Amino acid sequence: MNEPPGAGGAGGCGGAGGGGDDCAAEDDTDAAIAPDFGDLIPAQELCAGQCVPKEPLGWSEPALLWIGSPEGVPSCPPTAPIVGYEGYADFAAPAPRTCPACACDPPEATCEVPAEWNAYASFSCGGPEAPATSFATPDAWDGTCTSVNAIETGRTCDGAPCVQSLAIQAPRVVSAGCAPRVAETPENPDEPATAGSFAIVARACTGNASPPCADPGMTCTPAPPIGDAAPPEGFLTCIHHEGEQDCPATYPDRHVFYAGVEDTRGCAPCGCTEPTGATCSVLASAFSDERCSALVVAGVVGTADARFCGTITPGTALGSKSVSVVSLEPGRCEPTGGEPVGSIAPTAAATFCCYRTSAVPA
Repeated sequence: MNEPPGAGGAGGCGGAGGGGDDCAAEDDTDAAIAPDFGDLIPAQELCAGQCVPKEPLGWSEPALLWIGSPEGVPSCPPTAPIVGYEGYADFAAPAPRTCPACACDPPEATCEVPAEWNAYASFSCGGPEAPATSFATPDAWDGTCTSVNAIETGRTCDGAPCVQSLAIQAPRVVSAGCAPRVAETPENPDEPATAGSFAIVARACTGNASPPCADPGMTCTPAPPIGDAAPPEGFLTCIHHEGEQDCPATYPDRHVFYAGVEDTRGCAPCGCTEPTGATCSVLASAFSDERCSALVVAGVVGTADARFCGTITPGTALGSKSVSVVSLEPGRCEPTGGEPVGSIAPTAAATFCCYRTSAVPA
């Protein structure tokens, strides 16, 4: 490196020989040069592009940013040939997704025959003091004739005939629920949903390492193209930071771009509520013999009834019983699902802050 002016020596200014007016003139020249750091750097080693303020901590170095429509994205200029970033803005969301309409098949249901049968030593099927004698059915009974728990003729309970009336519990509907199905399928169900679009594209271009600027507070960046080399929208000098950020005062023109979109849209699966409105009724019959041939009492009892109560001649035998289903209404389920779920939205935001105010195309 060249020795700074005014280094002194024998025969020079400040030396033993003195310099007179010549030295005074040289001293004045030195005073004018010293504060200008750039004059100490050879001209060929100074920034040949543009000098702009250095980026704040955490921001990228300045780059050339092009903003415009997707149809006109240019190549990076020769002064900054490297594509450093591409992003998008002005996202136009697509129309809501079309989903199938859901329905429910009728429920699989059976009428569970009464299992609890009780004879009472009174005519009112269980007065305050009337003892009960079980005439219950076998486990998992299907209603066919059975003589299980038969009550013989003349059995007494506390001195009174045990059989004077017979109470039979109401049946109940046992449902396995409804199977969901698709009632209406959208047209072209295999066609992918529209993903939306961006109206603006951004491309950041960078160059190789550049020489320094004369001002140590500035940094050298490629100059934007001018004239015919510049696209209509032009290039801006901008710094970049991931996420949505506020811009520093030195780069006040703020633009936010996104890397793409996250599409979580779909259709809720079809389902069914629990069945409602199910009913059934049965014909319950009691016989005095063991083969269900000598009828003693019979009645129709349904799910809406509390129970059936039939009066019997006191002391009559209850030798067998049977039940047959008269009606079964399985009820219905309401469909669920089939509505659009999820969303589509831009992701991976990035903030570009530009050196000069720019007009972004609509």
